[in-house]
Amino acid sequence: MANTTTTILQQILHLLPEDQFESFVGQHKADRYVKKLTCWNQLTILLYAQASGKDSLGDIETGLIASGNRWYHLGLETAAKSTLARANKKRPYQIYESLFYEVLKKCQNLVPGTASFSFKNDLYALDSSTIDLCLALFPWAKFRTEKGAIKLHTLFNVRSQIPTLIIITEGKTNDILPAHEIDFSTFPKGTIFVFDRGYNDYSLLRKIKDAGHHFVIRLKKGAHIFRILEKNRKICGKGVLADETVAFGLEKAQKSYPYDLRLVTYHDDEHDETYEFLTDEFRLSALNIALVYKNRWQIELFFKWIKQHLQIKTFLGTSKNAVLTQIWIAMIYYLLLAWIKFQTKFTGSLHTLTVMFREVCLQPVQIINLLRLNLKTLQNALPRAVPQLSLF
Repeated sequence: MANTTTTILQQILHLLPEDQFESFVGQHKADRYVKKLTCWNQLTILLYAQASGKDSLGDIETGLIASGNRWYHLGLETAAKSTLARANKKRPYQIYESLFYEVLKKCQNLVPGTASFSFKNDLYALDSSTIDLCLALFPWAKFRTEKGAIKLHTLFNVRSQIPTLIIITEGKTNDILPAHEIDFSTFPKGTIFVFDRGYNDYSLLRKIKDAGHHFVIRLKKGAHIFRILEKNRKICGKGVLADETVAFGLEKAQKSYPYDLRLVTYHDDEHDETYEFLTDEFRLSALNIALVYKNRWQIELFFKWIKQHLQIKTFLGTSKNAVLTQIWIAMIYYLLLAWIKFQTKFTGSLHTLTVMFREVCLQPVQIINLLRLNLKTLQNALPRAVPQLSLF
């Protein structure tokens, strides 16, 4: 007889490396003296909140109780909002941060490429996104005089469409500081890093070059550079206005970055805007340099997507620990969604996958069968009970 209790959420939980997770819990002794709601239970409930779109403790409690006995099959002994609130406040968020990077290892090995660019180099975009908070409720997240905020500094793999590094700081943190925390030696030689003009930092560019990589960055306004006229290149490619060899003009900049640079000037007809790109990559065509920067837009789409479809704008607690716990579990859920989509070769969008899971996350449906359906035929599949999908 088929197992009628294997829900979508249970199958998602089976994708997680539970042994490693328990070792993270043990490092912090976070389950000591716990009677009903373990860290794994807390993770289960917060993943349920992400999958079902619940944005309050009351909604989470009500949703689980209304599901009948299915939440018992998740190993839960309580769905009390007060118990979950205490756990979110006290259980170290570092447990879930460590789990994110453990899941990321699986994703890095298995997720195929998706970005449509024509060169072979790995491509990473670095940027940050601000999440606004009410300063009265989140006083630890002071941003401006009357505003609170946190920043998600993210290094995004454009080819695989997954974040490979996330650093969460207060909103007032300068973007350059987390950028210097990146260990560029861990990336394959020849990787290209693309930034917006806010990351113009001479020592950062030097770090990238010394590690054997390349960068493409939008030239900041008022930058002191001089043209090396005898090394100018032939203009080639639609929209390319200039392809010049340049160097930094200020003494401090020359000491930090004493090498020649390439300045590509490109006009985007679609948006009627002219861009200047600074790079140390002299082998790619000027048009491909512009295409590299165009792919930086993928990280902007990532930020937009997670704010629209994950629960990271309304928080279940006001402490820093509660907020960071929720964000890390949201990012874990994103990795799992992306991994399932690529591993099963699901042709729908990530948004469609999210909607489908939201509607049936506590239903006994096999993931692989669910992904063969469309939204019109989804209802007919709900009574079907089939074995779980095993991915890890």
